[in-house]
Amino acid sequence: MTTTLAFDVYGTLIDTDGVVTRLRQLLGEGAEEFSRRWRERQLEYSFRRGLMRAYQDFSVCTRQALDHTCLATGAALSGEDRRALLEAYRALPAFADAAPALSDLRAAGQRLFAFSNGSAEAVRTLLEAAGLLDLFQDVVSVDEIGSFKPDPAVYHHLLRRSGAVGASTWLVSSNPFDVIGAISAGLRAAWVRRSPAAVFDPWDIPPTLTVAGLLELGQRLGGAQAGPGARASEPGPRS
Repeated sequence: MTTTLAFDVYGTLIDTDGVVTRLRQLLGEGAEEFSRRWRERQLEYSFRRGLMRAYQDFSVCTRQALDHTCLATGAALSGEDRRALLEAYRALPAFADAAPALSDLRAAGQRLFAFSNGSAEAVRTLLEAAGLLDLFQDVVSVDEIGSFKPDPAVYHHLLRRSGAVGASTWLVSSNPFDVIGAISAGLRAAWVRRSPAAVFDPWDIPPTLTVAGLLELGQRLGGAQAGPGARASEPGPRS
């Protein structure tokens, strides 16, 4: 059965920690903590802008989050350093399992879409640099409607743009908020639990499917083709 698979980009296909290499050159041992705080603030700013109906391109959230993290940590990054970090965000590396998993799914006849909070231009640039762009049928960006995940309007926009319906559409994401948002909007969703330390939000809205990596998707989707409200069996904590 052909399904529509919409892949989150940042943190699911693309490793946002890839910027840590650049940060280590600037901050030394504080790079990992700086990167974590930057990413958390970036997402928070997108949530707040979505709620306030004060949309700005995701790159604005990224830049303002970087400025805030510098202030909060006392990191003395120059304007040139910050510009270099923001440019690095446009060429982050893909996770090792992304290309083979997408290739297998495409060969199996699945419809693949990239679905992101980033602008279409930024996402296309990022995916092309990572060697993934040609594996997708299209790129769907929240920029087209001026809101952010997990606004239900964003997932409805995905369905319209892809010509799909919720019962045959899966979101694939490593971000619990994204998975919960998709299921609440009537889609099914696979949570990519890349770390055994990752915790899913206890909202009584579990993922339809949980996988440890993208290569599991093709193997397990066939057993999870029930309706949106049904849940496939979940693996226990991984060690």
